[in-house]
Amino acid sequence: MTPSSDLETVTQQDPPQLYNPGNLQPTEDDPLNHFPDEVEMSIFDHLEELRMRIFYSLIGVVSGMVGCFIFVKPIVHLLEVPAQGAKFLQLAPGEFFFVSVKVAGYSGLVVASPFVLYQIIQFVLPGLSLRERRIIGPIVLGSTLLFGVGLVFAYIALIPAALNFFVSYGAGVVEQMWSIDRYFEFVLLLLFSTGLAFQIPVIQALLGLLGVVSSTKMLAGWRYVVLGAAILGAILTPSTDPLTQSLFAGAVLTLYFGGVGLVKAMGK
Repeated sequence: MTPSSDLETVTQQDPPQLYNPGNLQPTEDDPLNHFPDEVEMSIFDHLEELRMRIFYSLIGVVSGMVGCFIFVKPIVHLLEVPAQGAKFLQLAPGEFFFVSVKVAGYSGLVVASPFVLYQIIQFVLPGLSLRERRIIGPIVLGSTLLFGVGLVFAYIALIPAALNFFVSYGAGVVEQMWSIDRYFEFVLLLLFSTGLAFQIPVIQALLGLLGVVSSTKMLAGWRYVVLGAAILGAILTPSTDPLTQSLFAGAVLTLYFGGVGLVKAMGK
């Protein structure tokens, strides 16, 4: 065979194939990892949008506070119900006015919180994939519901239990005449600390979804959780009576183990 025929034979052979073990076919990207609203923005555009969202949130909070201040007396009467007819004193000029401002401020935050959450979601939404968007909705909804349940639990169970303890302890010795400022400081602190404590399952779900902590590890540290619940009960409850602290700690433990069950149900 001549050299020219050898060259023709080589050129007529099939081109070399790339090494593909098992003849694997390329897979398409998961559509849930796509970013449908992804937009190229400079750092100044991000800062401008953040400034706008903060501005809208502040307007919502201020509007909520003003609206609650207009109807503050019905809110005050509602928060006085757990006191069971105790008399409230204004110990300084203008004390009730400042109490009204405080009550309207806390109530306005609660009323405006859905709007503030909406602004936060609108800011972070373009940077979230479809998979992350499917997660953020239930988390926000669960967080809102749990905060509301925490407020109701504090109003129905914790506040009456604490007040009954103090009233029973001083029965026949002192007349129940309380400073209105101190009373509402006690009530508002207990309400909001309980609402925040009820976010425990939401935090657990986030940690489980991110793969930071599994349900098995959460359950293995139950001793530390019991200790932490007792400490939280002593710190976050403004009263020093053991009944309120025990109820608060019991609620924290129930929420924690419920969160463990939720993380386990998610397969984490």
